[in-house]
Amino acid sequence: MSKKRVLITGGAGKAGHWILKHFIEQGYDVTSVDTRSPAAELACHHLTADLTDLGQTIDALGPHATGNRAPYDGIVHMAAIPRPQMHANQEVWRINTNTTYNVLEACGLLGIKKAVIASSESSYGFCFADELFDPVYLPIDEAHPQLPADTYGLTKVVNEATAAMFHRRDGTQILSYRIGNVVCPEDYESIKARAAEHPEDRLRIFWSYIDSRDLASACRLGIEGDNLGCEPIIIASDDSSSPLPSQELISRFLPNVTDLRADFSGRKSLISNQRAKDLLGWKQEHFF
Repeated sequence: MSKKRVLITGGAGKAGHWILKHFIEQGYDVTSVDTRSPAAELACHHLTADLTDLGQTIDALGPHATGNRAPYDGIVHMAAIPRPQMHANQEVWRINTNTTYNVLEACGLLGIKKAVIASSESSYGFCFADELFDPVYLPIDEAHPQLPADTYGLTKVVNEATAAMFHRRDGTQILSYRIGNVVCPEDYESIKARAAEHPEDRLRIFWSYIDSRDLASACRLGIEGDNLGCEPIIIASDDSSSPLPSQELISRFLPNVTDLRADFSGRKSLISNQRAKDLLGWKQEHFF
């Protein structure tokens, strides 16, 4: 039996490295598409392509680019400018919206029926607002208003709308993962070193995080799942990245948020991952 095939964009990125690694370990035939090569130890095929160009995108996702004519079982689209203030806003807009449009257009044209795309917790608007504003309620879930006042957050809202259009047109199963702060194994020590004394460091993300390995497993489950439609899904941890009790953090930093829809005893996350559990059967394996 031939291996299942998956194409991952942004495979040279922080999250992309771990997503590639996970799919390879799970026995997939993996292709990485990026402007840079992935880590040398990852045994996968690499294509260099500019995904802002529709022709190159169709070529990269098509049946002739790798010599393996079997169609892809799914696409995991992580390629993007990963945060604002790295590039001019117009460039953030151009790259993040064009690459997503082109990847999903190519899926429709080539008959690829499953895609996972990278949205973000930044789409809610808190992370990069000029002044932090309060959530309407806690924990934040997929129904919470998305109110970005920055170009990066806006691109994520637009990409989710783009996904909905292609789902209506082509029937592609497209899951928009609203990804929390990605923490790799080597990141834990530095975060923990400041967490207790400086909880304000991670206020803008409400102390959320997702281990890169748990994000990778969510990506695989999104490709392996059937009949999931077109859904935004928060991918975040069960627990917060702060050693302080969550109720204490709310009382100290978010005292005006009175609509609390969960028990925040212990270190319960202020961002809900319940939909990921319900739709994907996902569970967290790596904790602070």
